[in-house]
Amino acid sequence: MPRISPRAAVNAASKAAYEIPQPIPTPSTPISAMINQRAIPQEASEELAAFRSKAPKPKPEPPTPSPRQRHRQPPPSSASQSTSPPPIDFTSFIPREKFEISTSLPRSYFLGHHNAALTRMRQALSNVGLILEVRDFRVPISSWNPLLEQSLSSTSAGVPRSRIIVYTKRDLAPPGQMSPHGHPLPGTQPPSNVIRNLKNFHQPPKVNNVKSMIFLGMGVHSTSLQELLKSIKDVAREIDSLTGLRVMVVGMPNAGKSTLLNRLRSHSLHLGKAAKTGAQPGVTRKLGTPVRILAGEDSNDPDTYGLGEGVFIVDTPGVFMPYVSEPEAMLKLALVGCVKDGIVPSVTVADYLLYRLNQVRSTTYIERFGMRAPTNDVHQFLRAAAKRTGKLRRGGDESLEHAADWVIQQWRRGNLGRLLLDEVTLKKLDEAMQLAREPSLSMNQARKREKLARKERNDAKRAGVTGEVA
Repeated sequence: MPRISPRAAVNAASKAAYEIPQPIPTPSTPISAMINQRAIPQEASEELAAFRSKAPKPKPEPPTPSPRQRHRQPPPSSASQSTSPPPIDFTSFIPREKFEISTSLPRSYFLGHHNAALTRMRQALSNVGLILEVRDFRVPISSWNPLLEQSLSSTSAGVPRSRIIVYTKRDLAPPGQMSPHGHPLPGTQPPSNVIRNLKNFHQPPKVNNVKSMIFLGMGVHSTSLQELLKSIKDVAREIDSLTGLRVMVVGMPNAGKSTLLNRLRSHSLHLGKAAKTGAQPGVTRKLGTPVRILAGEDSNDPDTYGLGEGVFIVDTPGVFMPYVSEPEAMLKLALVGCVKDGIVPSVTVADYLLYRLNQVRSTTYIERFGMRAPTNDVHQFLRAAAKRTGKLRRGGDESLEHAADWVIQQWRRGNLGRLLLDEVTLKKLDEAMQLAREPSLSMNQARKREKLARKERNDAKRAGVTGEVA
């Protein structure tokens, strides 16, 4: 046996005395047992007890209800719901009385394929018995194209050709902007008044060849479609041709011509799309082939008598006016999408939208963009929209152009307030009728006329000043 020195024996004995085997704590071992077994030092146990006495006890999570229990649960009470924000006060806010329009604003969107399409439409009129003119209900006067009125309204013998006017996007107009006292808000008209004025105006003797006026929405409106199909059948029975009726659908760009063709075909024959559609104008570039929307005569179906081989529709490209005399009308057409995005600067179009929303005291954009009050500043309006939607550049700066594009698209879908942009009165309709009867001017002709009128006004002012001096 090896010999151990006295000092080594003392060190080994003291080390063995201090090394006490400690139990390994398990999740099931209570804290008190760990403390008693010296698994946790006494000082640590005292700190743990003090911490537990101060910390709040966790609330037990409620059990997850089953689908049937979720269905039977009553709605939350008003006390548990968050309080709604206070109403926005427009009394201290003064909207702009007039929208300042730059002299450099484009005044036309008449392209080469518009002129070519109009020529082909004139050539195909010999086989057309009915014109289906499509207009946007939000701009019922501004989307009235006098060029189509002059070119397609009469037959070769000078007889007025039958027309049916269809106002699309009726559901994107406001349901009725009324004040608490029951009067229309400033700058607004109830849509029912607009419809009544339009129907009363397009009656003989002012208009002799309009068979009916139809107002359609973007959704499923089978009643209005049935009314339109009935009017088309009445015209087909009046013509009573063995080959059926050929209908030409015309209108401004992006007014909804191709969409209307597809809806008529789907509603009547339950067939798929026959015309390509899109959100931007210019999708249809040439005359389409005739598309059947009503079946021919059937001896077993008395409703088809007089239809011959059926009713066919010819889709056409949108045709813009060669020159827009009113600059604000150009802004309206750009806002609703009859002008391709980018022709008129998007920030300018968004500024005009802000101007019109403030006129009718619309709070939609204030609530949606988290703003505290209305504003007349388009940059503040677009910065709020950019922050809320993430339209930011590299570095975190707001992209006003992207925000303006987004705002315009949202308004076109009806998600940022709804507006009737035209004032539809009998006086305004008379002015539009007089304009439709005048020869259409090209851009150069209109500029020369404006230059001559401006020269005459300046000469009159100078003559007045000279007379006062004399």
